[in-house]
Amino acid sequence: MKMKALIITANEFEDMELYYPFYRLMEQGWDVTISAPKMGTMSGKHGYHMPVDEVFSEVNPEEYDLLVIPGGKAPEEMRLNVDALSIVEHFFRKNKPVASICHGVQVLISAGKAKGRTATCWKGVKDDFLAAGGNYIDSEVVVDGNLVTSRMPDDLPAFMKETLRVSAEIAKAGGKRKAA
Repeated sequence: MKMKALIITANEFEDMELYYPFYRLMEQGWDVTISAPKMGTMSGKHGYHMPVDEVFSEVNPEEYDLLVIPGGKAPEEMRLNVDALSIVEHFFRKNKPVASICHGVQVLISAGKAKGRTATCWKGVKDDFLAAGGNYIDSEVVVDGNLVTSRMPDDLPAFMKETLRVSAEIAKAGGKRKAA
């Protein structure tokens, strides 16, 4: 059975943080869906565009094996969308892999999923993550159970390596991978 990934985004996403996981997952044989607040095309900070496959309100998160949250300015919009937060909540409740990079932790914070978690993120949102009860580590990649986080585009190789590893472990264990 083919694995399915959901990438949630909005306008002003960090281009590399969306495109790199998108193509890396496809290269591994995953089906990848792009979801956003509205249909059409989302625009990145650096001028790249990504067509939307499905709006947040129509996503059935049960159909997906992995959630990817790119950074940039998009998380500012996503964190205010109840449907996006519901998607995030589902992945944590079901112990499915969640991969968040850069400002993506803003969505985790608004979904109430930062408290007690260990992660990394862009330095500009570190204090927000700490204030939400998270444990911050300044590292290219941090894995805490089903959660994989990285700081910035330079961390993408480590981010995707760990995202794929954690996804495979959770799939093999039938969703039973425990927190680190």
